Amino acid sequence: MARGWPAVLTEGDVVLRPLRRRDARAWLSTRARNAAWLDRWEATSPDPATGPPPGFGEFVRALNAQGRAGTALPFAILYQGELVGQLTVASVTRGSLCSGSIGYWVSQHVAGRGIVPTAVALAVDHCFTDVGLHRIEVNIRPENVASLRVVAKLGLRDEGVRERYLHIQGEWCDHRSFAVTSEEVPDGLLARWRRTRTTPL
Repeated sequence: MARGWPAVLTEGDVVLRPLRRRDARAWLSTRARNAAWLDRWEATSPDPATGPPPGFGEFVRALNAQGRAGTALPFAILYQGELVGQLTVASVTRGSLCSGSIGYWVSQHVAGRGIVPTAVALAVDHCFTDVGLHRIEVNIRPENVASLRVVAKLGLRDEGVRERYLHIQGEWCDHRSFAVTSEEVPDGLLARWRRTRTTPL
């Protein structure tokens, strides 16, 4: 099993845990309810030969295989016991880089409650301790105001714009890149977030 996986991470009412096949109904219904909220930010493939997306069971199997291989950490986000989103640490690279990239989504009905900043802080701290990474980045469309608020709340460093960085809904889109290294948060990103958070979870 890969270092630091599987894992369950908790802070208040926020829990990160591996996505399971039995999450299918909750995950699919949450995604369907939030299609208009989420689809405009979803990465797509520019390859016309790419087939339809896999079924949920195949999707979870692929994510869990990545977790076991140590190339990703795919978490479900739970809030007060309800599955409300997903966070994945992807592109995990060892060697001289020791880095990963975090992507996430959350249901609109719980947005703005500090759930995603808490989830990101939990994941970053886990990556810097149990997983042994040194740097984590988050790449965000400049138009995605809600997601930009997440990295602002956490105080992640703005590294500038990556032009035409990801394929999103049929076109190559610019992203702003934010990052944090383990030296920047010696007490952990969660501890920094606790100090600045104004409302309890």
